[in-house]
Amino acid sequence: MTDVSIDKRITTLQRFCVAVIFSAAFGYIEAAVVVYLREIFYPGGFTFPLNIFIIDPVSKRLFLTEVGREASTLVLILTGAWLFGGNLRQRAAYFLTIFAVWDIVYYIWLKVILDWPASIMDWDILFLIPVSWAGPVLAPVLASAVMLSFAVIILYRDCCGWPIKICFFDWLAFSLAALVIVVSFRIPGPHVAQENYRAYFYWPLFAVGLVFAILVFVKCMVKSKQILSKQQSEEAGPESD
Repeated sequence: MTDVSIDKRITTLQRFCVAVIFSAAFGYIEAAVVVYLREIFYPGGFTFPLNIFIIDPVSKRLFLTEVGREASTLVLILTGAWLFGGNLRQRAAYFLTIFAVWDIVYYIWLKVILDWPASIMDWDILFLIPVSWAGPVLAPVLASAVMLSFAVIILYRDCCGWPIKICFFDWLAFSLAALVIVVSFRIPGPHVAQENYRAYFYWPLFAVGLVFAILVFVKCMVKSKQILSKQQSEEAGPESD
């Protein structure tokens, strides 16, 4: 192993650790904001089915402020990913890292501060852009765990000189998988105040999106390994002659 490759691995590890620390701190900030919001909107307790608060001028202003905060959060995650990564593949990996760690640590801190969720199957409002998303806590945590796994593999292979090749159609496939997962969270959104709210989260739909993303990722890894093997064979060919 050359000094250059060792330095590259150390640099990647350092950047990844900094990204994780940044994301974990961000997760605490997110949890702290949610603690305040629940105290304001749900002083009697945050339980499903939710009591939809009355949209008076003050509540409406706070709601729009929260939507703006969520939009700003996405901008911060994208900005951090852009600064950490050196190319599109690395930036995508750091986006997955920041988003996943932020999301997982957010629930850890809510458990520490509020002793919530009581169960991994408790429901949560996940997002408000462009409309509300909802679902059991287990679902976003599973998605985040898969995202973090993707990120670690991409960054490790990248620093080892075995980059995962992702073509345009692979990006489209990943986008489709993400869309399916988002739709699975979006469907229950309008029904969180109903007694049968749980019936609107379709685990099979969520699973299809998640498994499809995993299959596309595995396909990219296999294709990349084949390309690397071919390149190595071509490079070794003239030498053996």
